[in-house]
Amino acid sequence: MSRLLALLAVRQRDDGRFLGPASGPAGKRAFGGQFMGQSLAAAAATVDAAKLPTTMHLQFLRGGEAGDPVEYVVTPVYDGRTTSARRVDAFQAGRLLTTATASFAVPLPGPEHGHRETLPDDPEALERTGPAGPAPSMPLDEIDVRLVDDWSSGEFVRRLWWRVTVPLPDDPLLHTVIAVYVADVYMIDPALVVHGHSMVARSHRSGTTDSSVWCHRPVRADRWNLVETRSPAAARGRGVITGSLLGADGAIAATLAQEGLIAEREPARD
Repeated sequence: MSRLLALLAVRQRDDGRFLGPASGPAGKRAFGGQFMGQSLAAAAATVDAAKLPTTMHLQFLRGGEAGDPVEYVVTPVYDGRTTSARRVDAFQAGRLLTTATASFAVPLPGPEHGHRETLPDDPEALERTGPAGPAPSMPLDEIDVRLVDDWSSGEFVRRLWWRVTVPLPDDPLLHTVIAVYVADVYMIDPALVVHGHSMVARSHRSGTTDSSVWCHRPVRADRWNLVETRSPAAARGRGVITGSLLGADGAIAATLAQEGLIAEREPARD
């Protein structure tokens, strides 16, 4: 079984409780996308399969240990004829790490918009780069990531092309869970880059404080997808990043938003 699929396959322990595998390596901080993907997978396991994810909002309260598994407690909030809502709390060693809300709905007919006629790059022509940082827990042998940083409009825009390179089952939920996992990788970086910094440089105290996703259309994780992000504002030691997840056909599959800590480091004391 692939490392990526194993990581996102949460195991039900009893009613409403799930165990998410450790991402590794031990001694490292867990990647935020792990909590996003595993929380969504746990919530979805308690919902009728006809109801697909529509929204997810997750707050990061404490950092997690990458070498340890994560316990997820799913609380039913609402179940209607076409919609459901869940709360998901993540724990390690009894400590609450993240708390999330997730909504699900049966697809309904209605007006549609959100499609780009042409995409800005040909991902096949780009160099395989990996994410903008070390990402020690991501199985990069199974996820092809290619980055483009663009200042041509006068505003910094990061374009992250990605696709999964291992065979995936034809399961719409799994493809969405993978997309939520991948889209979180170093998403805070645009709020730093506009000031000449980055997550790699570690010049600031930085980390995600909350993350949100609104799902619009199905995603195919085994085809090229584009995460395009920018930072509209930063103040009081916090930065906000907004973005879109687009499929290879130019359709906007999801809207993304994230807030992160980007505070200056205190000078070292003698």
